[in-house]
Formats: sequence, structure tokens, C-alpha cells
Amino acid sequence: MNFIEKFQTFIILIAVGIGLLLGQFSFFEEHADSFIIPFLLFMLYGLFLTIPLKGLKNAFKNIKFLSTDVILNFLWTPLLAWGLGAIFLSEHPALWLGFILLLVTPCTDWYLIFTSIAKGNISLSTSVLPVNLILQVILLPIYLLIFSGTIETVGVSTILESVVLVLLVPFILASLTRNFLKKRQEILEKKIIPLFASSQMLFLCLAIVAMFASQGSYLLSNLEVIWLMLIPLSLFYMINFILAQTVGKVFKYNYEDTVSLSMAIIARNSPISLAIVLTAFPGQPLIALALIIGPLIELPVLALATQGLLRIRGKNREQ
Repeated sequence: MNFIEKFQTFIILIAVGIGLLLGQFSFFEEHADSFIIPFLLFMLYGLFLTIPLKGLKNAFKNIKFLSTDVILNFLWTPLLAWGLGAIFLSEHPALWLGFILLLVTPCTDWYLIFTSIAKGNISLSTSVLPVNLILQVILLPIYLLIFSGTIETVGVSTILESVVLVLLVPFILASLTRNFLKKRQEILEKKIIPLFASSQMLFLCLAIVAMFASQGSYLLSNLEVIWLMLIPLSLFYMINFILAQTVGKVFKYNYEDTVSLSMAIIARNSPISLAIVLTAFPGQPLIALALIIGPLIELPVLALATQGLLRIRGKNREQ
């Protein structure tokens, strides 16, 4: 784990602070929102470029694990997210929607780091990563149409425009880049991909700075959002962690495969949802705020889950 990955939570908090500070100046507050989408586009281009889509067929070599991953991530988790939101956030519909959109997108980057630390099956986790990415790109607009009724009606055209702009455009550009450099794999693998892999956090933080600068005064008056989301998010992580352990025992997965399943259904990928929300709901900053708060709570949870899994591994070895 490099410096940026290790201190990602603090780096995001610093970006939030800088954004709030800049938002106190009218010039930045008025113009910052025009930079949000470009920064997110660069970030998602880098994300799609680093995803090993060529290994997609490897996921189908373990149908049992793949089907478990898909069912838990794309059927069970949306229902759990909606239910927890209905219990704890029904009086705050914007947060409820942001909470759902945070949880319906499985992680495609740092969950591999925590899987490695917990001694999980990295090759298995990597194999399902492209499937998780493709399915969330396809299903996120559907989830948005289904669940956006909790706050307001969003036109299908608005959602389609958002998807095309912030998902399909960088995805297509990343695919074209790979095809263009197909005969220059060394340049692609050793220079371009590492460059964009290391710059994803930079562009995410710049987008966060721009968002908080443009909505700083509004967000400062809604800091209670952190406490409102803490309980339902904590319950989500606890329930899915216990579920992964249970499913692992039922299907007789070994420790390494159970770790991979645990991290795959716990870790979330809020930047993709954030990109959609910022284009589909420009006048609802609380939805975006819910997606930003998520990683601040998630990273310490993943660290704790990793330690819990390592303890389970130690007990299994003693038996």
C-alpha cells in the first residue's frame, strides 16, 4: 500500500477542507462547479484504462463465485440499501437516494489492496472486477430511475445524458486508447496506465474541492449528515461482512475465497455514482455529500474488516 492509498481518507478530508475554504470567496463559489465534471471525466478515464478488461473471460472460470458475487452485489445489496435507508433516512430523501447510489456500486480499485492485506485470493478478486465494473455501468441508470422517486422525478433523457457524458465517453476513450496502443503494450503498461492509476486520486480530490467550493455554504449548514449516515452505513458493512462469512461456509469456500467475497460485497465505488449524481441532480448537493461521506467511513471499516479476517485466519490455523 503506497502513501496515497494508506492516507486516502485524510487526503479526501484535506480536499474537503480546501474546497470549503475556497468556497468562502465569491469568485471560486461562482465558477467552481464548471470544473467538477471535467475532473471526474479524467478520473473515470484513468479508472477504465486501468481495469483489466482483457481478463474478463477469467471470471467465468469460477461460475459459483461469480454468480455469488453478482447476486449479492446487484440484487441483495440494492434491496438492503433501500431497506436501511427507509428505516434511518426516510425523513431525508436526498440523503436516502445518495445512500442507495453509494451502496449499489461495488468497488473496482482499493478493495484489491485490502484483499491482499487480508491474504485473500487476489487473482479471483481481479477476475470479477471487470464484471462488476460493466454491470454497474449498465445497472446504475436503472437503479437511478427506480430509486429517484424517493426524492423527485428525473427524466429518462437527463439520466441518459449523464450516463453518456460521465460513463460512456471515458469508457470509450479508454478502450480506444488500449486499441491504439495494442502494438505498443510496453508503453501502455509501463507508462500510460501507471500515470493515470496514480492520478485518479488527484482528479477525484480536485472534483471534491470544486464541489465543496461551489456548495460550501450550503454543506456547512448540513454537517449533521455525517451522523445521520453513520448508523445505516455501519449496519450495511456489518450485515454484508457476516453474510459473506455465512455464504462462504455454506458454499465451502476456503479462507482466501471468502476474503475475496467479503471485500467484493463490502467495498463500494462512489466516484462513478458521484459523477452521475453531479450531472443528473445539480441542484441537490446533499445527494453528492452522501457519496463523499461514504469513503470517509468506509476506509476505516475496511481496515477493521481486514484485521478481523486475519484473526479468523489465525484461529483457523490453530484448529
